[in-house]
Amino acid sequence: MQTFRIVKYLTSVAVTLMLLTPAPTASAAQDTARAAAQDTIGSASAAGAAAPAAEDWQPPLSTRGRYIVDAQGRRFRLKSANWDGAQGSWSGSGSTADPANHHAGQNSSGIPLGLDRAPLSQLLADFHRLGINSIRLPFSNEMIRTTVPVPDTAVAANPQLRGGTPLQIFDAVVAALTQDGFAVILNNHTNTTRWCCGVDGNERWNSGRSTRQWTDDWVFMARRYSANSRVVGADLYNEVRRDVLDDPNWGLGDDHDWYAAAQLAADRILTEADPDLLIVVEGINWTGLPVDGLPHERPTLTPVRTLSHTLLDAHKLVYSAHFYGYTGPRHSGATGIGETHDPRYQDLTRDQLSQVLTDQAFFVTTEGQHYTAPVWISEFGIGAQETGAAARTWFGNLTDYFADHDADFAYWPLVGWEGHDDWALLRYDTAGRRYGLLDQADWRGAAWDHLMTSATRTGTVPPVSVRRMLATDHGDAVQSRRVRAGGDWDAGASKAACPDGLRLIGLSHTGGRGLCSDTTGGDLRAPGDTQSVVTDERHVPAGGDWAGGYTKLQCPAGQFLIGYSRRGERVSAALCVPARTTLGRAGRTVWFDRSDNRPLDTGGDFAQGLYKGQCAADEFAAGIAFTTRFGSTPGPAALLCVPLGP
Repeated sequence: MQTFRIVKYLTSVAVTLMLLTPAPTASAAQDTARAAAQDTIGSASAAGAAAPAAEDWQPPLSTRGRYIVDAQGRRFRLKSANWDGAQGSWSGSGSTADPANHHAGQNSSGIPLGLDRAPLSQLLADFHRLGINSIRLPFSNEMIRTTVPVPDTAVAANPQLRGGTPLQIFDAVVAALTQDGFAVILNNHTNTTRWCCGVDGNERWNSGRSTRQWTDDWVFMARRYSANSRVVGADLYNEVRRDVLDDPNWGLGDDHDWYAAAQLAADRILTEADPDLLIVVEGINWTGLPVDGLPHERPTLTPVRTLSHTLLDAHKLVYSAHFYGYTGPRHSGATGIGETHDPRYQDLTRDQLSQVLTDQAFFVTTEGQHYTAPVWISEFGIGAQETGAAARTWFGNLTDYFADHDADFAYWPLVGWEGHDDWALLRYDTAGRRYGLLDQADWRGAAWDHLMTSATRTGTVPPVSVRRMLATDHGDAVQSRRVRAGGDWDAGASKAACPDGLRLIGLSHTGGRGLCSDTTGGDLRAPGDTQSVVTDERHVPAGGDWAGGYTKLQCPAGQFLIGYSRRGERVSAALCVPARTTLGRAGRTVWFDRSDNRPLDTGGDFAQGLYKGQCAADEFAAGIAFTTRFGSTPGPAALLCVPLGP
């Protein structure tokens, strides 16, 4: 997004959404045919690519606390830029053949910009000169289905790409980038090949399509590049925002629930397509009507503080956010219709901007919380011809903050046409001559150099403890591959299970929330698939009544809790698994039916506003107690917490 063009957010205006054709199915025939096309065009383009990047990194990527690391555990800071075009450039009105009807007068033809002006080898060499190591590569769902070849003029500087469909040329670009050493993060930017990001039919992941069709497309794209280990991430959807009538939400469980949709897409990608991909979840970009006196805001990542994602792999989640000077915490970025009197980011002082960035996004990087994850600022940018003092000062303050906080980032955009889009880091004229940030006259160079050369953590990042939330607010939260492989262990109940490698250490009295961790003990589970579903008191030893008058679901000796189930608010079962080492036996009772009973090092509030209990970092949970007394809440009332070790 470069221009957040808000158009008449008036509830009297009817919503007109472009209906798209059904999502492709990832059939064997389609995979084979499209893989063959990818091989043909990808090989042709990569042959002319520049030498591999000097930076040494080994895919796949994963996370350790707030950092992204490579396969050897070494920090891999995403120093990225957005190579846009494949997401679409048409403004939404007028002929698509007229460049004047495309953003900045640039008709991308539904493929990455610049292929008509410079050979891939030159483009990639220039990317290296910028110092970036990764590319956010936007695409549209419509691009996946388009079977009409792009015009020859759109790839004039790369004749080997002639005759290719937009998807085949996208394949070629991915192949060239990765063969040249870049990490590629796929970004589902739009549904239609239309420039975003206002009320344009691309507001939500399921605008004009079902959530199922959207996730089908993601499985298709992730499978398509699964053999290419330098395709490292899936950035699920760009700038989720309000349409004319409805807001997106974070956790309400309806068809506009971005939290739930992202969770579903992540699960499907990691189980059906590519288990090695980072999953990038962007916060909500806009809710409400931008009218003074009416509710409106840019939530960004603030909902993560109380409801965070837990993936099947506890080390694959990355959160992202966007910041532009002309937008603000409660400012849409519009001028005229849709403009309010709220401050823009560029109106804030340096200290105010720093606080807002922390509150809206970078709090997520706090170690030891249930929401701890890397934060990738996957869009920010400004024009080379910008003369406004406030905008220039904002850009310096923003990049200083990124530098001071060792942030992962992606500038928007990377490539543009000279004389058209001065926001681009690199601009090319029709003869292939380059302009932009690599020219000494570009005022953005000083801020960019500071960002690229500032102190950064390098080398091996030691493993850190993980805490992850379980939420059964609107269904199951079984985030263990091993448990899933065993089938439905409590049919008809709402079930939750910790990701593999983590144990259950906390529960809420109501609401069905849980907290998982590997703190102190690491992965406690023994090899194999043995698990125990405990529904009665048979494993409570004689003389071991640790919660008198309450029903106690206690794990067998040598086992520990990784999951639980409920029917309504009532506890239904406890899920236990054997330990790989000898466990302690004598424990303590942690009551929480009338209070919040957690240690000082809690990992964040995993059930805001609810009573909850949590074992200490050097303990494991061995049992759940609850009551069925008339008039009492039948949710978890106590945990049996036992010290690790014999």
